[in-house]
Amino acid sequence: MDCVLIESLEIETVIGVYDWERTIRQRLVLDLELATDIRPSAATDDLTKTLDYAAISQRIAHFAEASDFALVETFAERLSQLLMNEFAIPWLRLTLRKPGAVPAAAAVGVRIERGHRPEDR
Repeated sequence: MDCVLIESLEIETVIGVYDWERTIRQRLVLDLELATDIRPSAATDDLTKTLDYAAISQRIAHFAEASDFALVETFAERLSQLLMNEFAIPWLRLTLRKPGAVPAAAAVGVRIERGHRPEDR
């Protein structure tokens, strides 16, 4: 299985359960592993035959801009569904961190896997 990686992508969104959190934008940090077969793009050097991480990153930013969830779990689940549907991704692993949410921790968050991993070659 091949993966396209996006690591430490920083976005801002409205997220949180407390009233004060609903009035500000907070930073989230995402790590993504996106299953794909890179052989077609590698053989032709053609961006259209692989996952375009710039386009995916931009779509995530637009999603975050329009989002207004209370839970990071909801954000992660909805984002995963969107990415899999819009970019035809069969499997992904998303790690979503919310820095500063707990004073004694660097970050809190969730890690989810969705879809079916393609067979390793």
